[in-house]
Amino acid sequence: MTVRIGVLALQGDVREHRQALAAVGAESAPVRTAADLARVDGIVLPGGESTTMSRLLGVFDLFEPLRDALAGGLPAYGSCAGMILLASRVLDTRSDARSLGTIDMTVRRNAFGRQVDSFETDLDVAGVPGGPMRAVFIRAPWVEEVAPEVDILARVRPQKVADGSTAGTIVAVRQGNAVATSFHPEVTGDLRMHDYFVRLVRDVAV
Repeated sequence: MTVRIGVLALQGDVREHRQALAAVGAESAPVRTAADLARVDGIVLPGGESTTMSRLLGVFDLFEPLRDALAGGLPAYGSCAGMILLASRVLDTRSDARSLGTIDMTVRRNAFGRQVDSFETDLDVAGVPGGPMRAVFIRAPWVEEVAPEVDILARVRPQKVADGSTAGTIVAVRQGNAVATSFHPEVTGDLRMHDYFVRLVRDVAV
């Protein structure tokens, strides 16, 4: 079954996600308007700059239509900045930034540090077969808290925070039809996260 998956095309890794979706057999389309959104079976919120994306959702009159579509069950996958947009609570962000509240979690923006602190590691992701996945973290968020309804798909080793404690080990989650990762699978050539999401969209579309 062919599904049409939108990629939010306001800022960020749009081309890379569309290439990955095509490689796993999905049709993709850029989403910039509510009309674009109405024509897709699922949506990817790419990595980029979350506060800029939040502002542009308002500029393009897309914030409310997207929030309502997600609340109505439209499948979504958010990577890095996309994870921040899907969160219900965001720490260390601008006061005027908005998130969509799709996944009941608390996310800390830029939790792993600045660009120079970017890193790669191997992760086991629940529900994704084939062994550990190479994960790339670029100015990445982490998840500090999830509601009981949220499934934790992957963790990294505990990370130190400012007060000396450890937190933020959660880097991939799912709640219902929404999936989010701190890392960027679109830049590694490993297509398994995109395949996971496409299968989810197909299951919902049946």
